[in-house]
Amino acid sequence: MEKRWKIKQPNPRLQKEISQALEISPVLAQILINRGVANIQAAADFLRCDLEDLHDPFRLKGMQRAVARIKQALEKKQKIMVWGDYDIDGITSTALLVSLIKGLGASVSHYIPNRLEEGYGLNKQGVIKAQKKGIKLLITVDCGISAVQEISYLKKNGIDTIVTDHHQPKDAHLPKALAIINPWQKDCPYPFKYLSGVGLAVKLASALTGNQQEILNQHLDIVTLGTVGDIVSLTGENRILVKHGLTSLSQSKKVGVQALIQVSGLTERQLSVRDIGYILGPRINASGRLGSPEDSLQLLLAQTELEAQNLAQKLNQGNRTRQKIESQTLQEAIEQVESRINFKEHQIIVLGAPNWHQGVIGIVASRLVERYFRPTIMLSLRGDFGHGSGRSIGNFHLLEALNRCKDLLEEYGGHQRACGIRLKKEKLDEFYQSINRVAKEMLLPEDLVSVLDIDLEMPLSNLNEQLIAQLGDLAPFGTDNPQPVFCSPELEVKSKPYLVSGNHVKFWVSDGRLTCEAIGYNKAGVLATVQAGDRIKLAYSPSINNWQGNFSIQLKIEDLRLAAR
Repeated sequence: MEKRWKIKQPNPRLQKEISQALEISPVLAQILINRGVANIQAAADFLRCDLEDLHDPFRLKGMQRAVARIKQALEKKQKIMVWGDYDIDGITSTALLVSLIKGLGASVSHYIPNRLEEGYGLNKQGVIKAQKKGIKLLITVDCGISAVQEISYLKKNGIDTIVTDHHQPKDAHLPKALAIINPWQKDCPYPFKYLSGVGLAVKLASALTGNQQEILNQHLDIVTLGTVGDIVSLTGENRILVKHGLTSLSQSKKVGVQALIQVSGLTERQLSVRDIGYILGPRINASGRLGSPEDSLQLLLAQTELEAQNLAQKLNQGNRTRQKIESQTLQEAIEQVESRINFKEHQIIVLGAPNWHQGVIGIVASRLVERYFRPTIMLSLRGDFGHGSGRSIGNFHLLEALNRCKDLLEEYGGHQRACGIRLKKEKLDEFYQSINRVAKEMLLPEDLVSVLDIDLEMPLSNLNEQLIAQLGDLAPFGTDNPQPVFCSPELEVKSKPYLVSGNHVKFWVSDGRLTCEAIGYNKAGVLATVQAGDRIKLAYSPSINNWQGNFSIQLKIEDLRLAAR
């Protein structure tokens, strides 16, 4: 798919101020400006990325009351339940709080609903189970902000609820919980709004113990797993947690985490955001996607190596099964799109089938967004209902769109980039038409063209190992803090492009002063358009390649434009 290049405009004055004050490259200073850094102090804070810069958890509205109630439950020996979600964010949140509360001597249990049988969030079935167990305090993690009826039922039956949930409330009608910890709620003064569910869980744990550093020493590894796995903004506190947490994860003392790393083939290396997103995270998510998330939770709570190894192997096999189901579903979805969707009339892809596994449709929706650059909602049709997951593009706020179609939905929730919905099958066609009408009002034609954001246009020969090393100070890269992308004009292709590892392409480029190897992952199509001697304009992310102890600059191809032959 052709991309629209959006080259950011440099700010020479601020660039010079930051560069001179912090003794960094002007290029690095400009990228900081591109990331929203507006002054020298903000740039220094961004680069320092210190755990001491984390905010006081008591700045979260509801935290004082939540801590007081948990301490009361501990003193009175009351039974506590942690209610989580079945994805990696909810599982890590549940593991963290269950481990902490158990360590404080409380009687604590957990409940994570089965995705296929119960769906997301609190439900009447589980709430009744909590009541029968004699639970007096229920703490939600990564869910609960929309559970108005369920929390009302709990309250009527003598069970207090503390909600910790990072999802944006759909409206001002919040549940009548004893305390709500959610930075998005009205009048919450907390300065960083984008914490994950496990980010809020670690804030609650820190406030409860009064020792944030000790909590981070014990649990920063799984905080990092949940934060990266939930694809939240890697800015602010999330960036601080993940920056330090990647080291904690690599050196984790939890036998379950060690077993997961081992079975994934990632031992004896510094782990990266990519390792979590593409290797570790999918294994933790696999059990929840295919049924019960209990195996993943027990892995993180495991106390013996044998138990951990058995569970890790089970998750590894489950992930293979998930990959097969996902691949088949993706192929079927592509066939539906190609035969049924008219992109001239409809901006949003809405698909449904009775045989689609509810646990993989969210991933498949993401694949379709990458392929077609359209917001996508996938539905698994079972009985009288469709259960769906949606993923969006940059300028389309999915939750706001659903708010405008809520009369057609039984349940829904989410945020700008992702959602979950449930609707009656008889309403599917009407919903399809309705949300596309909303999209026509919310989207401009240029919003439906994939944009490649480029930090700076510069000569290739401006690159050197020192500059690339400085760019590493911006890591970890992810949502809202992408890896820097440059473009260089008038490059000559110095070698015939060739394939490596099946679908990746390599060739050499030069601006006459610097010659570098360029690699395009999953860009085999370049072979049909580029040949040795061509002049191209290249968009790329630079890195230092280490091959058998030899270091060289390598360019990861993001896109290219061919000059006229």
